[in-house]
Amino acid sequence: MNMSTANTARLLITCEDKPGIVQAVSSFLYHHGANITALDQYATEAQGGRYFMRVEFELDSLQSRKDNLLQTFENNVAARYAMHWRLALVSDVKKVGILVSKVDHALLELLWRHSRGGLPCEITKVVSNHETLREAVENFGIPFEVVPVTKENKREAYAQIDNMMQGNDLLVLARYMQILDEEFVRKWEMKIINIHHSFLPAFVGANPYKQAHEKGVKLIGATAHYVTAELDQGPIIEQDVERVSHDFTVEQLRELGQDVERNVLARAVKWHLEDRIIVDGNKTVVFQ
Repeated sequence: MNMSTANTARLLITCEDKPGIVQAVSSFLYHHGANITALDQYATEAQGGRYFMRVEFELDSLQSRKDNLLQTFENNVAARYAMHWRLALVSDVKKVGILVSKVDHALLELLWRHSRGGLPCEITKVVSNHETLREAVENFGIPFEVVPVTKENKREAYAQIDNMMQGNDLLVLARYMQILDEEFVRKWEMKIINIHHSFLPAFVGANPYKQAHEKGVKLIGATAHYVTAELDQGPIIEQDVERVSHDFTVEQLRELGQDVERNVLARAVKWHLEDRIIVDGNKTVVFQ
């Protein structure tokens, strides 16, 4: 355990906006001896909207005091404001599993950043429906498993993947070119992040950069979102674009687009790991 994070926690709150919330939360933490190191908030309306808060704080002996802190906060603050809330300890390192097919750019970006300490997590394994990337993954010292997925075995394959991924806090689809089984998605609700090769819902399906080239686009982009049962319609976490010209080839579009994809996905995963995202219906509030 890193001693600099052993006593650090993050509190995420959603509720109806009412006067006194900031004072109630900060006073609670003050009276328990906590030192607030970061506080972000957002209200959807000037009066009567939805309220969102992320608080990061330090508290001595946090591990041993956690249970009492949770119960006391629920009784004295959360119940009063009908809050939806959660407390995350930074020392509880999140476990991440990755799903990938044959294309490696998004996967390798995540593995490289993780190896350099840029993603605060444990990557437990990579599962693919092809053997293609085994050597690339195992070079990072991470287990690689293959589960072929066909129309005939889809339910059984995803039951096997679900079993393999048990114990993980997050799954990342790093260009995993399969439509997930609905039952699998329900089991991992708001715990799967996907990267999509466009501003949703543009250019769905195969050969997106060929489609973009045929349309003569002037911008290409990527979207990272949580996965829901409705294909490519989950809450959006991050998006980015790059300007392109009429003389770009399909390959040039693909190369630039893959750069956007890898960076957008990495940012979305990092923000999830740092407890910066609050899902609100089909939208997200992202404190950066």
